[in-house]
Amino acid sequence: MTPTARSESPTSESSPSARDAVSPLRLWLVASRPRTLPAAVAPVLVGTSLAGTEGTFKPLRFVCALIGSVFIQIGTNLANDYSDAQRGADAADRLGPVRVTSSGLVAPRRVLIATWLAFGVAVGAGIYLATVAGWVIIAVGVASILAGVLYTGGPRPYGYAGLGEVFVFLFFGLVAVNGAYYVQLEKLDWLPFGLSLAVGCLATAILVVNNIRDIDTDRRAGKRTLAVRLGRDGARGLYFGLLAAAAVALVLTPALNDGPWWPLLGLATAPLAVRPAHAVLTRTDGPSLNAALAGSGALLGAFSLLVGGGLVIAA
Repeated sequence: MTPTARSESPTSESSPSARDAVSPLRLWLVASRPRTLPAAVAPVLVGTSLAGTEGTFKPLRFVCALIGSVFIQIGTNLANDYSDAQRGADAADRLGPVRVTSSGLVAPRRVLIATWLAFGVAVGAGIYLATVAGWVIIAVGVASILAGVLYTGGPRPYGYAGLGEVFVFLFFGLVAVNGAYYVQLEKLDWLPFGLSLAVGCLATAILVVNNIRDIDTDRRAGKRTLAVRLGRDGARGLYFGLLAAAAVALVLTPALNDGPWWPLLGLATAPLAVRPAHAVLTRTDGPSLNAALAGSGALLGAFSLLVGGGLVIAA
């Protein structure tokens, strides 16, 4: 997404400190930011499980949707690593994990090549989905890749204007859940739309934690994230609001759509929110907020598994 990232050990996700201290595989694992990947997996699980309630599960479409979503997320993370380094946003005093471009661990050109390789894998999966579910999938994929690149890249990056949360909510909530449902059934419905709101809120909460952690360095770099605009207390309130909104959306969706109630198993993940929520509310140090970031990702992952499991039971 320690008092400084440099103080962590090379065996944690966050911190190789010298080029020869870790393997190339380890460097690329750090660059891919695995703590953010639940945001890519969760909506595909929920959307596909929803299709299962209607008696449809096409495994190859599910696998390709999952590959596409994960590699769009990885490509976005690499593009962010590259673009923030070019703009000077990843300063040495940042509290988050080391970024491989700004730290000099990987040459910028190699990061850029890896970015487009990741997007290329996603495009390959998308082409297959387009052949079986319609070419609208290509439009969705192109829009998702553009959103990933322009988050911190391009002449007017929207992540620097406080719009990152909006795009995460749209693409990792509404688009991804409904897209995964669509590739299975080739139609849309209100039930996946309702659950996509819940998934989108929890995915957005991950970015909010990230931006709360980086609020001071982002402000100095001129990166006007929503956390910078709202201030620390306002961003904390947004985090709690997103958690609450996810629970409300989960409860209201079956009630308003005459859907199955088994997805309410997702409410059982509430205890997992306690530790990251407490850290967001009370802490400002890097280690605590990095743990809150991981905890928010774990919350989304567990939520999607239980909601998806409930849908399987309902099916």
